[in-house]
Amino acid sequence: MVEHLKGLPPEIAVFIISALPVFELRGAIPIGVIYYNLPLWKVFLISLTGNLLPVPFLLLLLRPISTLTSRWWLTKKFFDFLYNRARRKGVSIKRLKILGLYLFVAIPIPGTGAWMGSVIAEVLNMDFKSSFLAISLGVITAGIVLTFVSSFGIMAVIVFFGIILFFSYIISRNEGTSNQ
Repeated sequence: MVEHLKGLPPEIAVFIISALPVFELRGAIPIGVIYYNLPLWKVFLISLTGNLLPVPFLLLLLRPISTLTSRWWLTKKFFDFLYNRARRKGVSIKRLKILGLYLFVAIPIPGTGAWMGSVIAEVLNMDFKSSFLAISLGVITAGIVLTFVSSFGIMAVIVFFGIILFFSYIISRNEGTSNQ
């Protein structure tokens, strides 16, 4: 990923990475701190801005775009996949509403960021203002955690994500057995 952004100023590269789905702030902060050696405060602010930039557009335009493009096979398949995934992830969020959306986005593991939070908010028909607030606070929380962990270096990031992935695996296994 970083190789594709060579030649750009580090701040712009961090901004772009944080705005992308999948990577988001979770990828941008460790890259900014460890790879580019930028100051923590700068990486945090750039990543926060980049990660939150797409959210209002997603919350406002996701449904109209999916409706408009649903007549084409490929986009229909894509949105069906995306919405089904959001429905599965949104089961526990539905019960806790805005608090659930905040907690979902705040957990700094892949697949729980602002992009998926926006899709879940749309699928659950949450209002714009509450959704944007919950997602923003979730991104800020995840950013603080990742900035803190990244300040300790690459091994701390690897150990942190290893622990998070281990516990998410355990939780997903337990949810799978309790649903049977």
